[in-house]
Amino acid sequence: MWFQRLYVLFFIEIASRRVHLAGCTSQPNGEWVTQQARQVAWTVAERADPVRFLIRDHDRKFTDSFDAVFQTQGARTIRTPIQVPEANGIAERFVRTVRSECLDWLLIVNRRRLERTLTVFVDHYNGYRPHRSLDLAPPNGRPAIENWAGTRPMAVKRRDHLGGLLHEYERAA
Repeated sequence: MWFQRLYVLFFIEIASRRVHLAGCTSQPNGEWVTQQARQVAWTVAERADPVRFLIRDHDRKFTDSFDAVFQTQGARTIRTPIQVPEANGIAERFVRTVRSECLDWLLIVNRRRLERTLTVFVDHYNGYRPHRSLDLAPPNGRPAIENWAGTRPMAVKRRDHLGGLLHEYERAA
C-alpha cells in the first residue's frame, strides 16, 4: 500500500447546507476542476432556484474557465480573503465534520475507496444528519410525520453504513 495525498472537490449550498461531492483525485489541476464544476453545474441547473454566488479561495487550480462555468449560469464569483479560512466557515465546518465523523475512523487505501466512502457519507449528511442551523432537520428535509399524541410506542428500524460508523433510523412498517 502506497500512501498518497488525495484531494476532494465539493460544493455546498449555503442556505440548505446541501453538499455536492464533485470528485477525488491525487493530482488536481485546472482542467480536472473545471470538468468537475461542469458536472455539478449541470446537476444544479435543473433546479428551480439558480445559483447566485460561488464562494471560493485563491487556489491556482480555480482558473478562469472554472469561474466561467458558473458565470454562464448567472452566478457571481466571490473570492475569500487570502489565508482567512473563517471567510468560508460553512465549508470549513463540513471538512471538520467529515473528518471527525468519518475519515478519522477509516483507513482509506485508494481513490475509489475514498470516493465510495464520501458518497455514502454525503448521502447520510444530506438525507439524515440533523443540522442546528436547519432546526435539526437534514438538508434534504424530513418526510412529514403526523403528531401521534396518546399512541403506543412505534417500532424503529436502524440501518448501518460504513461498517456501523453511521446509523440511520426510520419507522418500521
